[in-house]
Amino acid sequence: MKRIALVVLALPLCAAAAETARAELKNASGTAVGIATFVAVPGGVELALKASGLPPGPHGFHVHAVGKCEGPDFKTAGGHFNPGAKKHGLENPEGPHAGDMPNLVVGADGSGSAKVLLSGASLGSGPNSLLHEGGTALVVHADADDMKTDPAGNAGARIACGVIERSK
Repeated sequence: MKRIALVVLALPLCAAAAETARAELKNASGTAVGIATFVAVPGGVELALKASGLPPGPHGFHVHAVGKCEGPDFKTAGGHFNPGAKKHGLENPEGPHAGDMPNLVVGADGSGSAKVLLSGASLGSGPNSLLHEGGTALVVHADADDMKTDPAGNAGARIACGVIERSK
């Protein structure tokens, strides 16, 4: 009986050990358009994004290398998060960047969601951490990412941005 009680008590402690982070995405007007959660998993970081109020269609979205989201163009977020110094694109034989992901598809109602594994990224310490000094940001672009053109997949202007921060 005591063993069962110990196992039950240990389960919540194990579940609480996962590193987590989040980003609230805002558009150029400062309106909230999405929430992203990040969870450390074996092999990387799982990102789950729920967005609304975006233009319909496919949009490139990436982790960018700087944790700043100053509108209206969000260029303060820097280039793509790329600690491995690779080329851009999931279809590029010399890629991808650590922050490259498939396109976010937004429906006619302006909403979209995605769940992606950021392979090799972490929420711990070191150069692959999304929480490194200076931070990182999640950026949604106006157009689809072509998955191969360096440095940004011809994804167009940045239309939403959120700083990735450790969950509290």
